[in-house]
Amino acid sequence: MIELFKQPNLDWMGKAKYFFALSGLLLLIGWSAIFLRGGIKYGIDFRGGTNVDVRFAQPPNIDQLRSSLQAQGLGNTEIQGISDIGNANSSEVIIFVEQSGQSDQALDESKAKVLTALNATYGVANSGKLDFNSVTTAELANVLAQKDPLRLSVNAGDKYLQLAKSLLAYRDKTKNGVVSNLDELASIPGSNSAVAAALQQNFSLAPFTIRNVEIVGPKVGSELRNQAIRVTLYALAGMLLYIAFRFEWVYGAAAVIAVFHDVLITLGLFKIFGLEISLTVIAALLTLVGYSMNDTIVIFDRIRENNRLMRKEPFAEIVNKSINQTLSRTILTSGLTFLTVLVLFLMGGQVLRAFAFALVVGIVVGTYSSFGIAAPLVVAWNNWRGQGAAAGTGTAAGNKPRANEGGQPRLAPAGRR
Repeated sequence: MIELFKQPNLDWMGKAKYFFALSGLLLLIGWSAIFLRGGIKYGIDFRGGTNVDVRFAQPPNIDQLRSSLQAQGLGNTEIQGISDIGNANSSEVIIFVEQSGQSDQALDESKAKVLTALNATYGVANSGKLDFNSVTTAELANVLAQKDPLRLSVNAGDKYLQLAKSLLAYRDKTKNGVVSNLDELASIPGSNSAVAAALQQNFSLAPFTIRNVEIVGPKVGSELRNQAIRVTLYALAGMLLYIAFRFEWVYGAAAVIAVFHDVLITLGLFKIFGLEISLTVIAALLTLVGYSMNDTIVIFDRIRENNRLMRKEPFAEIVNKSINQTLSRTILTSGLTFLTVLVLFLMGGQVLRAFAFALVVGIVVGTYSSFGIAAPLVVAWNNWRGQGAAAGTGTAAGNKPRANEGGQPRLAPAGRR
């Protein structure tokens, strides 16, 4: 294994008060911002909004579309492409727009905002004509009956209604909702070039169509938020049980407290920098929990090994030596991971910014908390129990006390548990 340091001898536990002071300062600043500035800022997937299903004539550039919508005043949106089977470049996207209210009026307002932004983005002029890609059967039949391109005299209304159904069936089923050339409609059974010419005169063609609009209420967002909290707590509880079984309960408690510390600091920094908590950020926080816990377990495992080898040494010295022995491994692992997520943060674009920020902060804080929070908590517990003078004077050594002939507790021989 590569070693960055040759036998470092740093007094980590002697600096524990500075670690606690730094953590306290970060928690104070972050959570003061949360309480004084309106609480944690949740993404629209937690707050609720409107899903607008849009189909394009050609696969859109998602980043360009997002920038265009933002320029039109719809910056607080999320865009997700819907991939067709065997087609990675889909022409259909879901635009998730924040909204207040769940009435039909609120639904129509969200649809109108998206439609206005899309028209401005794709240069669709307001010519006063109906858009063929969004027209209804009744509207199309009414226009055809008025223009009467087939020169019908009897039952014109019924025949044009049937023709309108055929034309829109071609649009929706054959062209997936978006027709790019009205001349091709002349080949539809019952239609001809006169019908196509009438359509050219009375209809325009937008390069997109809104296929469906539906509301995702705040109740659903609240349920997602509660599920995310429960998942995080379940993960912490499982890790607590594992570490308590593998080591001792105090080690598990210290590790879980350190992970809580990491998550709380990360949430505070999210508020300070104005970033939103979304489902992808929750995934990043769970990744942070696992990463921080893994680094903590490595240090704890070395403490347990040294406890058996250095039974006459003070427990704080054993912890210092254990951290120093794993220091090269910690810096190499955390440093390389940090560089990777830093590149993701700097070059991943707006979509991944919050996710990458959580990982960048989490790796730094999670690595620091392993030796600056979790380990000092174990030492503080041993000192409070009067077991820190020597490693062999308490259960931290990995051995359970038993009574000697004089009634005083003594330890089982090394290697026995």
